[in-house]
Amino acid sequence: MQTVKTINEMRILRGKTAGKVGFIPTMGYLHEGHISLVEQAKKENDSVVVSIFVNPKQFGPNEDFTRYPRDEQNDIELLEKAGVDILFLPTVDEIYPEGFETYVTVENTSQVLEGAKRPGHFRGVATVVTKLFNIIQPDNTYFGQKDAQQVAVMKRMIADLQFPITLHIGETLRESNGLAKSSRNVYLSEKDRTEAAVLFKSLQLAQEKFQKGEKDSAKIKNEMEKLIRMTSGKIDYISIADPETLQELDFIKKNALVSLAVYFGKTRLIDNSILH
Repeated sequence: MQTVKTINEMRILRGKTAGKVGFIPTMGYLHEGHISLVEQAKKENDSVVVSIFVNPKQFGPNEDFTRYPRDEQNDIELLEKAGVDILFLPTVDEIYPEGFETYVTVENTSQVLEGAKRPGHFRGVATVVTKLFNIIQPDNTYFGQKDAQQVAVMKRMIADLQFPITLHIGETLRESNGLAKSSRNVYLSEKDRTEAAVLFKSLQLAQEKFQKGEKDSAKIKNEMEKLIRMTSGKIDYISIADPETLQELDFIKKNALVSLAVYFGKTRLIDNSILH
């Protein structure tokens, strides 16, 4: 695995890389979910590039940029073992040089759900991914379904900016109790980790209600809420929305994205599934 830290080095190396290139942008502190994306990319490309960059532009003023977990050495070992060809490991100054003032905003898709709770978050995501796409010039890119709104924002951005890149979505990997794998799980106490399994149980409950014929979103959300309130979890939101536009649905006609954000202690967890 070759590791490069500057945009110039990355562009030179990309110019020498023949065949299809798959790209996975990450913020590091990697887990099995990230590695599953690498494995998928290896099957579908001649070379795989992974970036590790904790992006300050997607953290709000009261969010955990400095606390965000980091373990660069372990990440490098995992990526080498997984057979990644190139690791792009830029500094903040490399990506955002002094005087930087150009941003990418995906309007409507960014404004709801996580976007409403975390203003500016998706502007930061869209900006850094656009920069990485321009630097790396991949043929394929890979994102996890766990961040469903991020997936919707990326779909819209790739289409609107006409990037010649195919987006692939990897399924959410889970712990044995159903908790979605996430870098932020490291913040959970043992009690919180056990109780947080209720997120997946509430999604399963929504699926069950829907498959039994319930189409009223409010009724499904109410059942999910009752289940979560049996734990110490504090609900930030529960949403049932169109999977593409993320607009809320009062009545479910076909597929719908059910997503939620819940606090356990100070740790905010998100999860989702598609009702079908």
